[in-house]
Formats: sequence, structure tokens, C-alpha cells
Amino acid sequence: MLGDNRTNPHPTTFQLLGIPGLEAVHIWISIPFCLVYLLSLMGNIILLLIVKTDRKLHEPMYLFLCMLSVADLMLTSSTLPKILSLFWFNYREIYFETCLTQMYLVHSLSTMESGFILAMAFDRYIAICHPLKHSTILTPAVIASLGSVILFRGGILLSPHPFLLRWLSYCRTNVISHTYCEFMALIKLVCNETKIRRAYSLIVAFLTGGLDFILIICSYVLILFTVFNLPSKAARLKTLSTCVSHVWVILVFYTPAFFSFLTHRFGHHIAPHIHIFIANIYLLIPPMMNPIIYGVKTKRIREGLFKLLTTKCV
Repeated sequence: MLGDNRTNPHPTTFQLLGIPGLEAVHIWISIPFCLVYLLSLMGNIILLLIVKTDRKLHEPMYLFLCMLSVADLMLTSSTLPKILSLFWFNYREIYFETCLTQMYLVHSLSTMESGFILAMAFDRYIAICHPLKHSTILTPAVIASLGSVILFRGGILLSPHPFLLRWLSYCRTNVISHTYCEFMALIKLVCNETKIRRAYSLIVAFLTGGLDFILIICSYVLILFTVFNLPSKAARLKTLSTCVSHVWVILVFYTPAFFSFLTHRFGHHIAPHIHIFIANIYLLIPPMMNPIIYGVKTKRIREGLFKLLTTKCV
């Protein structure tokens, strides 16, 4: 039974509504959601196994890709099982502490994903603009340090979020018009003053995803300057081809992320079910597409997959 709208300053549970206006077709929506989730799990696990078993792939780009895959697996697994239980069994209840934990994981892991994509852009910049220094700059120690900084940034900067919401009064309703817990969906239920909390959330979003995107754009501007100075068209095309997979990953990740971020804060005229659907695509599509993109576009990944399959079959 759906939760009511009675005042409850400190609710023990929330009720997830799902996709407003589309409750009648939740069971049908769950089919592609489930398939995409399974493909995400399978694709990222296979990618991790390929890189682990093939020492030729123990290079910075593929190591950062593995870090991205681990974050993808954690992100989807922290949200999709609950979403599917909502769609399949109409199980809407989620404990308050569980909701805050899920919110923290969603935002911190998304921040880490953005950081790993930036690290991959840095790898492409060094490989193309300073190829002779690539192995001396991106040493195993530097790769490990970059990964640790990205983890630390995502974990620390987003850690205040649960505490910013923990002691507020939720006097409007305990019903969350969403399929999972996120900061903006929760703060809309609060009757306290939230300007400072919203400002902190905006600042963190800019210092992470926003700044990452700006640095990625800067790296590709420098890459393009270098590529256009190459002597032949064949050399330019060959160099640019090494960036194709990463550019697709950038587009797949940032397009729904920015749309979701902007509509939450400025797109009040957009129908709620459209926004929530995009927010779910943001969780679902990048984790599924990343291993597919690199599998299709990268010959060494395809060869690693073939080697892995033949090894298992022997």
C-alpha cells in the first residue's frame, strides 16, 4: 500500500513511487531495465576478466577502464535490484537510513565515474601530445595514485550529503516521486530552509562533474591541435581513431547526466516521468555501453575476448 501524506518530521521509511504516471506499465518497463542490468553485469565482468588475463592490456587506458567498470558495477547494483523489486512486486518501502546510503552511493560513484573518464582523457592527451614521455609519466605508481585520488574525492566530497539530510524535518510527505533515492528528490520533501544545502550540492557538482568535463574538453582541444599539425591525413586519422572509444564513453555518460542535473534544478516545465526516465537511463545505459563500445572499437579487447573464450572452452 502506498504511503500516505501525513506529517512525519523523522520518518523511519520512505515510499518510492516509481515513474509517476507510468505505474500501470511498470512491469513492461522492467523488462528492458532487467535486460540492460544483466548486460551491464556481464559486459563489465567480462571486460575485467579480459584485462586481468591479458598482460598486454595492463596499460593506463585499460586500467582506468577497469576502474570505471568496477564503479559501474557498484552503481548499478546499488540501485537496480531495488528498482526491479518496485516494478515487479510493488515493493515501494525503503528504510530512511538505507535511502540515505543509496543516495550517497549514487552520487559518490557517479563522481568517481566522472573522475575515471577524466583520467582516461589525460592518458589520451599524454599518449598523443607527449608520446615519448607516456611510459615515464603514467607509471604504475602514478596510475594507482590517480585512482586513489579519484576514490578519495568521490568519497569525501559527497560524504556530507547524508548528514545534510539526516536531521531535517520531512513534514510534507514520505513519498519519493522517483525510482531510487537521490539528493534533489529527497530535499524536495523537506520543510526546513535548504538554501545552504542546495548550494553545497551545486558547488560539489561543479567541482566534480562540471570541472571534469571542462578539463576533458581542454585535453581534447590540445589533442586536436597536435593532430592537425601531423604531416599526413593518414597519420591524423590513425591518431584520432585511438580516441573514438573514449569520445563515445564521454557522450554516453555526460549527455544524460547534464540533462538530469539541469532538469532537476531548472526544468520545472518538463513532465516528471520524462525527467525520471532520463535519470534511470543515466544509471543504466553508460554501464552497459562502456564495455560494448570498447569491445566493438578496440581490436585488442576483441582479441582478448576471443582468447578468453577459447581458453574456457579448452
